[in-house]
Amino acid sequence: MASALAGGGRVVFLTGAGVSAESGVPTFRGADGYWTVGSRVYRPQELATRAAFQTMPDEVWRWYLFRRTACRGAEPNPAHRALVDAERELGDRFLLVTQNVDGLHLRAGSSLGRTYQIHGNIDFMRCAGAHEGELVPIPPEVPAVQQEDPFPEEARALLVCPRCTGRTRPHVLWFDEYYDEALYRFESSLVAAAGASVLVTAGTAGATNLPNQMVAAALRAGALLVDINPDESPFARAAEDAGGLWLRGPASVELPRVARAVAAAIRAG
Repeated sequence: MASALAGGGRVVFLTGAGVSAESGVPTFRGADGYWTVGSRVYRPQELATRAAFQTMPDEVWRWYLFRRTACRGAEPNPAHRALVDAERELGDRFLLVTQNVDGLHLRAGSSLGRTYQIHGNIDFMRCAGAHEGELVPIPPEVPAVQQEDPFPEEARALLVCPRCTGRTRPHVLWFDEYYDEALYRFESSLVAAAGASVLVTAGTAGATNLPNQMVAAALRAGALLVDINPDESPFARAAEDAGGLWLRGPASVELPRVARAVAAAIRAG
């Protein structure tokens, strides 16, 4: 670890659903990811799409408001708090890239400037029309939604663009959309990974495109890869194959250990 950090590059932390699952946030593809509309059950890959939103916007919003309700009921765990401490210690050498849309990293105290939310944030919406790139917090008056609740009619007047009063959409990356820089920090994440001294992946199975590109870029540049996951994954194998570390444990236990080790190595160096 100390030798990898000696060059002065960044330490990039990449977090996935496993980190949030330890706070009780349902995983996207778990049982709570499925949704019934009338007599049909939709899979996440069908519902979390621009195509579904165009044909049944209220149902898509209802699903996301339900998911937001679950996220708002969760609290940051020791993994989230360890990254707040790591940012405080490392300053500009720290960067957090998260696939999680639940906002728990920001609620724990991670700064927005050093947190790239590459799949969006379920607490925000954006115009579905002419002002699509402009993010707006979902108003606190929008009611909580449970799984069997209908679309809350009182939310209709709240989920609108403040500029044109048109319909908004959740600020999330859908399956039939692409990463970009303006909304999802695509290029910035790749540049950060390519310039990292250490890349720490935690709670991610390596199932999405940008994280895979980040790991590949970091390895090409000679970064030390540390993977935290209780189960084997492509990132765990990549870490071991490249002389890095696979820590087989929960993020709430292993991530604080890694963050402390990184901070101690930098202080000693």
